[in-house]
Amino acid sequence: MSACVLIVDDSATMRMVIRKSLQLSGLDVGEVIEAGNGIQALAQLARQKADVVLLDINMPIMTGVQFIQRLAEDHRLRDIPVVIASTEGSEVRVKELLGMGARGFVRKPFSPEQLRAALAPLIAAGSPPAPAMPAGDDSF
Repeated sequence: MSACVLIVDDSATMRMVIRKSLQLSGLDVGEVIEAGNGIQALAQLARQKADVVLLDINMPIMTGVQFIQRLAEDHRLRDIPVVIASTEGSEVRVKELLGMGARGFVRKPFSPEQLRAALAPLIAAGSPPAPAMPAGDDSF
């Protein structure tokens, strides 16, 4: 069954790059929906459930951190896995985000293969019980 992915990033260009990377990744992705910030993402999720959210951190109006907090507070949305896609990737920051409930991390810029590695366990098996390790360059 094809997965629905919600891309949340304030850059329309980056959303287009992520969409293309998803196409090239070989993942079984059906629908891809987009939002430019956390508020728009919550509105999208009110209309349609996503199987996974690919989330930027630094956005106007509602940041990725605020979005994760809002998901955790909503019993209907808290089980949707979130993978962070950000240039902000210090070891401390990644651990903080995983501790808040993110299930994975890919550092921008990333390859379709790195995106596949981060998303495949979530798309194939639903929400795993434990956070995934960050994908991509782990040299922090």
